[in-house]
Amino acid sequence: MGLAARPRRSALYMPASNPRAMEKARSLPCDVVILDLEDAVAAEAKPAARAAAADAVARGGFGRREVVVRVNALSTPWGADDLAAMAECGPNAVLVPKIESVGDVLDYSAGLDRAPPRTRLWAMIETCSAVFELKAIAAAEARTRLTAFALGVNDLAKEMRAQQTADRAAFVPFLAMSVAAARAHGLAVLDGVHNEIDDLAALEAVCRQGAAFGFDGKTLIHPSHLEICNRIFSPAPEEVAWSRAVVAAFKAPENQGKGALRVDGRLAEHLHLDQARQLIAVAEAIEAAETT
Repeated sequence: MGLAARPRRSALYMPASNPRAMEKARSLPCDVVILDLEDAVAAEAKPAARAAAADAVARGGFGRREVVVRVNALSTPWGADDLAAMAECGPNAVLVPKIESVGDVLDYSAGLDRAPPRTRLWAMIETCSAVFELKAIAAAEARTRLTAFALGVNDLAKEMRAQQTADRAAFVPFLAMSVAAARAHGLAVLDGVHNEIDDLAALEAVCRQGAAFGFDGKTLIHPSHLEICNRIFSPAPEEVAWSRAVVAAFKAPENQGKGALRVDGRLAEHLHLDQARQLIAVAEAIEAAETT
């Protein structure tokens, strides 16, 4: 499956210090499992959690789910050992926290030099410094393993001393800029977590907001959020149907050489053709994943 078409509607954090949680992740309907060595793990438990995460990756059994490990920052006592362990076991990706500059991306990518080619680098966008370096950080994909951004709105709010209101007004510019920077360099981009575990109506609202911004999906902290997240970040059936009609229309012999067409009452230009192909690829990948 191509990286661009791979579904990442839901990325569920699971503490690597909790064996039952990691085992449960093998059966949950999430697109991505993030085994967490950072925020969800107490300092004294971090070495054991690292070993448990490496063992879980090596044993596999996660099926079609993408397996990502969030390591501790290189500035902490555990970061270098985390990175070395992940380079050895080779998850699908390593998620790195507290990115502030291109230099950080280069350092983390260098730490994965011995990792298998499949192991990618995902960067947390969660610092005030990072939001002013988004374009440069995203451009590092050309010379590193970087393939995705994950927003860390909680940490960003802490640094900014900003309130996390229902409409996320304080963060709207940064959310949009993160998506734009990611798309400019072909990166996947995931929205931040929803903190109110039991407020599913609020979760649905922020998922719809994130989908409107163009995020591929959302990071999550509780399995009860999966259904809403998967549903909202899946292509709508009517959009899939229209996309197929666009592709068919541009393939028709009578439309060869045309730059714009009328398809089911809507304007379709070549830019819409590219979007249609991408949407169809994601929809087909979701269908394939959910029927296996």
